[in-house]
Amino acid sequence: MADVGRLLLVFGVLLVVVGGALMLFGRFHLPGDFTFRSGNVTVFVPLATGFVISIVASIVATIVLNLVFRHR
Repeated sequence: MADVGRLLLVFGVLLVVVGGALMLFGRFHLPGDFTFRSGNVTVFVPLATGFVISIVASIVATIVLNLVFRHR
């Protein structure tokens, strides 16, 4: 059980580092992302970015959990 806790801690730190890097270097935009500007108001709707991040997170979680539970 300690291995799972350590794995979750490493995954959380990795998410913080990646999130910080995205905040520092700006967001990346995919073709399905929409930006609406009107005067001083800007609305950003990250449809494609959210979809891609969800798929990547799902694949990574599946691989990690399969590795954890197969070695038990």
